[in-house]
Amino acid sequence: MDPSPTLARRFWEALEPLHATVYFAPEPAEVAKALGLRGWWMGYFAGRIAPLGPLGAAPVTSMFFGFAPGMVERALPDAWAYAAPDAVLASRIDAVTAALDRLLPPGGHDRLVDLLERAVDGCRYEGRPLAAGWSRVRRPDSAAGRLWLAATVLREHRGDGHVLAAVHAGLRGLDATLTHIATGNVTREIIQPNRGWSDADWEESRRGLVARGLLDRTGRLTKSGGVLRRQVEDATDRLAADPVVTLGESGVDEVIRLAAPLSRHLVDTGVIPVPNPIGAPRP
Repeated sequence: MDPSPTLARRFWEALEPLHATVYFAPEPAEVAKALGLRGWWMGYFAGRIAPLGPLGAAPVTSMFFGFAPGMVERALPDAWAYAAPDAVLASRIDAVTAALDRLLPPGGHDRLVDLLERAVDGCRYEGRPLAAGWSRVRRPDSAAGRLWLAATVLREHRGDGHVLAAVHAGLRGLDATLTHIATGNVTREIIQPNRGWSDADWEESRRGLVARGLLDRTGRLTKSGGVLRRQVEDATDRLAADPVVTLGESGVDEVIRLAAPLSRHLVDTGVIPVPNPIGAPRP
């Protein structure tokens, strides 16, 4: 990682564990099971896409860029036979709100919420379907719920931009994953079982990246691969600039000052593992 990360990247690093609580705390998985959703991954895909309605696998695969199509197809559209999107969405927000109320240190977070919601209001959503969908969700009444929702909109805004940057660079989802692993920030052992790619898929992508001169035969980034990877990350940061422009440097610094201790607490208490499939570091 760049030793001098941009404001946009520091902003994401400070917020990502707050959003990621939905994947690691037990409450969201428990409510998904109570709704009748079959297995953790069905709850994941249904819960994350719920604001966009009862979508099938094809559009979700295009948005959930890093996942194998077959993994998505095992969850969608079958999930909607067990629970409607509105029910999934409402229960998910209630569950992660309860989790954050339980897990975060006591104290008011109103100022952080206000800043994040101002950042959300300053975002544009062209070409960002996940972020656009979450941006239309009604803001909860509780501070913890509003905190999680704002962090979620902002991380999906960045994530949609990352997909745009990778596609523009000519990378498929698995190609982007292999180049990420080649940076040394995450391992195949963490990523592959959590994204559903087969060994054959993995080898096909590796061969293609070697042929393009982006990986060497040991799986490391070549000079050209390193340049391309940096270009993708730089483009991701540029495409995530809306919150930074809206809040200004002082506002972003204040968000980081307020959010990073909360995120560190979630990591240090074992809620969010590091390393993790998301690639989120300890802020």
